[in-house]
Parts: sequence; structure tokens; C-alpha cells
Amino acid sequence: MNLATVFLMLGQGQGGGGFQFVFLGLMILVFWMFMIRPQSKKAKQQKTFMANLQKGDKVVTIAGIHGTVNRMNDDGTFLLEINPGSYIKMEKSAVSMEMTTNLNKVQTAAPIK
Repeated sequence: MNLATVFLMLGQGQGGGGFQFVFLGLMILVFWMFMIRPQSKKAKQQKTFMANLQKGDKVVTIAGIHGTVNRMNDDGTFLLEINPGSYIKMEKSAVSMEMTTNLNKVQTAAPIK
């Protein structure tokens, strides 16, 4: 007995239950395509972005602090230089991928005079 036979047998009743199973399956598929898949893709990009941070990168934190990465620590933190000689210890997860990407696009497209 294959899956098509099962659906045909379910649809022979008075309630038309086979259509309900197909509809439920389509709803789950749409939910996965438009909700779960994009979120997992973005989480993977964020993880890769944080893993590739290195000394000298210009970043923006989720709090809006602009600075340059001075030193990467082994415990998931780094030193952020906000002014010459002024450092803040930050978590890697506090870096905003979107704002940092936008900052670096603006700087490469039109240098500030």
C-alpha cells in the first residue's frame, strides 16, 4: 500500500478527510519555507560572521557603539577600541552583523573626507 492509496482510501468517506491531510501538509510546508528556513539561514550567517571577526575590523554593536576590534580573547569576548587608548570588553554576540555590514559598505563606497 503506498501513500497515494492511503489518501484515496481516506477521501472515500463522507467527510473528505484526505483533503484535510493534504491541506495540513501544505500548510506545514509553507510555514517551513517562509518562517523556519530563513531564520536558520540567518542564524548560520551570524555565527559565521562572529567566527570571522579579527583584529582591525570596524564593527558596530547592537547598542550602537562604533569601534575597532583590538584583541580577540579565547572566552568569546574581545576588546573594542572606541577612541585611541579607550577599550571596552565586549561579547562577540554583541556585534550587529547588519549594522556592521552597512557601515563597511558605506565606507568602501564613499570614503569620508
